[in-house]
Amino acid sequence: MTRPGYVYLMANRRRGKTYLGVTSNLAQRAYQHRSKLIDGYSKDHDCTLLVWFEAHDDIQNARAREWKLKKWRREWKIALIEEDNPEWRDLFHDIV
Repeated sequence: MTRPGYVYLMANRRRGKTYLGVTSNLAQRAYQHRSKLIDGYSKDHDCTLLVWFEAHDDIQNARAREWKLKKWRREWKIALIEEDNPEWRDLFHDIV
């Protein structure tokens, strides 16, 4: 049986620093970033806003997508966010 997965982008502000990740529980992971419970880049750069995510039926597909997106240029990731979320609104409350 496969497990669903999510690829997501956290940001510290509009067009600011971003963090790309993958998880099987988006609400829990976004909460952890918001609360700065995860040490590392997202905590150090205050990436607490969930600005983009993509759902996948299988966590392995989500990981493959994350791998591809990590190779993208910053401008492309910004365009991806702004395609669905031009105001860089925090989507956390939309998913909980």
